Amino acid sequence: MSATAENPPATAGAVEERVRARVITDDPLYRTIPVALRFTAAEPLAVRIVFPAGLSPEATDNEWVFPRALLEAGLQAPTGTGDVRVWPCGRVQAVVEFHSPEGVAVVQFDIAALRRFLRRTYAPTAPTAPAAPVAPAAAAAATTR
Repeated sequence: MSATAENPPATAGAVEERVRARVITDDPLYRTIPVALRFTAAEPLAVRIVFPAGLSPEATDNEWVFPRALLEAGLQAPTGTGDVRVWPCGRVQAVVEFHSPEGVAVVQFDIAALRRFLRRTYAPTAPTAPAAPVAPAAAAAATTR
């Protein structure tokens, strides 16, 4: 349940972190699944958790969009109402509970992976402008001091 080594760098205001999560069920054996955590600067208050197509009856990706602040707060204390609830589970795990008309899914994440993702959502992602050329007179003045 840790982030994979294949997390692409933040580009053009987009962040994606691929992690493994643990589906919590009544079964004593747990199942880990790959999950994508996504953020775009176009929606600065939202995060997305995307589950693979193989988990849904429609065989399509199952994407949940909810406030980034909910995920942040849920790493410290239980929070959430409605469709998504988040709470810490010990010092190293967090639980995210998803409610839909089809039922409830309870998924456990490594807190370190969620914190890393959240940090990356605040990192500046604007392309850097090339340095302006220095005028010859200014360059000469700078080298003579």
